[in-house]
Amino acid sequence: MKRSPLQRKTPLKRGSWKSSPVDQKDWRAEVRSGGIKRRAKRPTVAEGSKYLEACRGERCYLAVFSVCLNDPATVVPCHSNQARHGKGMGIKARHEFTVPGCRACHAFIDQGNAAREYKFDVWDRAYAEWEPVRARKMNLELEEVL
Repeated sequence: MKRSPLQRKTPLKRGSWKSSPVDQKDWRAEVRSGGIKRRAKRPTVAEGSKYLEACRGERCYLAVFSVCLNDPATVVPCHSNQARHGKGMGIKARHEFTVPGCRACHAFIDQGNAAREYKFDVWDRAYAEWEPVRARKMNLELEEVL
């Protein structure tokens, strides 16, 4: 009789991931006592949406030369593409680091073929201009935002 290539010759060994109820109690006690660090609380949708809401009805702050449509109807919150603001592979930057930008400028910042340094400079300039306006609009202190 021929053995199928998908069948195991030996049974799987029991792994250490199966733990007894006694081990679970010890683990829970260690978490409560602070032995194992808990993950930092991630902001909820409601906490981040106030920053996105502040961008509604604003002009395009990116205003990329020869790209900007300057159309308030297409303005959306543009997240930073810089790792220092929390951007990663498949992860957006935190909502605090958004700037109102028109559809064309947003596409330029995200998919444009310009140098990364140039796009970072455009976004940083826009953020420096937008930050005090957003702080006034949301009744925030500038130190609180940073």
